[in-house]
Amino acid sequence: MSLNSENVRVAVTGAVYVAPTTATRPTTATSALGADHKDLGYISDGGVTETRDRSTNQIRAWQNGALVREPVTESSIRYQFVLIETKKETIELYYGVKVAADGSIKIDPSKTGGRQSFVLDIIDDDDIIRIDVPSGEVTEVGDQVYVNGDPIGYEVTVTGYAITDGDESYSAVKWYSSLDTTGA
Repeated sequence: MSLNSENVRVAVTGAVYVAPTTATRPTTATSALGADHKDLGYISDGGVTETRDRSTNQIRAWQNGALVREPVTESSIRYQFVLIETKKETIELYYGVKVAADGSIKIDPSKTGGRQSFVLDIIDDDDIIRIDVPSGEVTEVGDQVYVNGDPIGYEVTVTGYAITDGDESYSAVKWYSSLDTTGA
C-alpha cells in the first residue's frame, strides 16, 4: 500500500467568479481569468458544496428478473454556497435583477438572472482545483436572515447546464493543478 500525506487536500480558501456566457473560458487550473469574470467576494465558512445527482432506470429480464442494464435517465450538477459580501455582483446574482443607479432593486421572485458562466477556485497552498461551469443558472436561493452578530448571507444554488463542445457534452470542467503533467 502506498500512502502519501502530501496528496491530502484541504479547501483552505478560494473564490467564485461570475461572467457572461460569452466570456473567454479558462483553459487550465491556473490560466488568468478575463476582466469579464467578477469575483463574488467572501463566502461563508460552510464553503462550496458540489452535488452530482443521477437517476437510473433498472431494466430487468423476464428470465429470473435478472438486472440486465441500468441506464442513466437524468443527471445534474449543482454548486451551493452562501455569499457574505453585500456588493453589486452579489445582490444581482441573488435576486436575478440589475441594481439601479440609486442602489435599489425591483424584486421579482421568478427572476434567476439567466444563464451565466461560473468559475470556482479551490486553493490549498500552491494546489488549485478549478471548476469551469460554462452555462449555469441560479436555480435556488436561501432565506434572507437578519440577525444581530451574524453576517447577512446570500445563499445560492447554481445548476450547470450541458453544453456541446465538438463531440463531447458536459456541464463542467474540473482541473487539478497537482495532476497536470503537461508542464503548463
